[in-house]
Amino acid sequence: MSEDFSSWVGRSEQLVDNLEPTRSNALRAALGQGGALTAGDDLPLLHHWLYFWNVLPPAGLGPDGHPAKGGFLPPVPLPRRMWAGGRLKFLAPLHLGESVTKTSTILSVTAKSGRSGDLVFVTVEHRLSGEAGLAIVEEQDLVYKGESAPGSIPAPAPSGPGPTAQWQASVMPDPVLLFRYSALTMNGHRIHYDLPYAQGEEAYPGLVVHGPLQATLLADLALKSLGRPLARFDFRGAVPAFAGVRLDVCGEPAEGGGSFWTEQSGGKNMTATAA
Repeated sequence: MSEDFSSWVGRSEQLVDNLEPTRSNALRAALGQGGALTAGDDLPLLHHWLYFWNVLPPAGLGPDGHPAKGGFLPPVPLPRRMWAGGRLKFLAPLHLGESVTKTSTILSVTAKSGRSGDLVFVTVEHRLSGEAGLAIVEEQDLVYKGESAPGSIPAPAPSGPGPTAQWQASVMPDPVLLFRYSALTMNGHRIHYDLPYAQGEEAYPGLVVHGPLQATLLADLALKSLGRPLARFDFRGAVPAFAGVRLDVCGEPAEGGGSFWTEQSGGKNMTATAA
């Protein structure tokens, strides 16, 4: 990778949005979680990803459905991009109905080369401030990579016996849930709802379950299992999860908090720690 993207480090943008309850309640309904929230209630963990939409006209989109390269993020000339993981600090609650400012800054752009080809990692910091001040500090890791060969990404086996983890829940990530989450987050990436594209262009065996959706399920299990507000939540994707196979959300106690993961047919898809 010969391109130099060092000039993009430090680039910043700021967005303001109102955390109206409708989007958060829509996700809760899509996940089968009862009880509508109203203005003034705490924003559920990681539901801030439902806000600050970047809505572009068709000319502003790339062939994968993402915003075209070269806007806020650097124009990395690799065709596949995904959210690899992140780290969050929760300093204070945000509340539904309040106005929140999100300041995003590119912290680093790192190119690597290995057996899987060229990779570029971009880390972005997001600082969310509500009416009472700074509430969330988040670092988001994005990875850009080359094309995958057909058949190189294996499909999960059919759903088998449930996990044995001390804490667990499960969800069936069907195409309707993936479509709804894409709509609620204004995520146009076609691997989540366009099966011919996912299989033909990006070599996936099926529709891909969103990383942020898995992280949201993990954070929800962590909150319920630990029985207290979270101060930190870190997560990282391991292998993709796919529609049509039960997704188990699992956790075990660990020093200072808990260790959590999602799995399909016994293989871990995303890992996380919460404290």
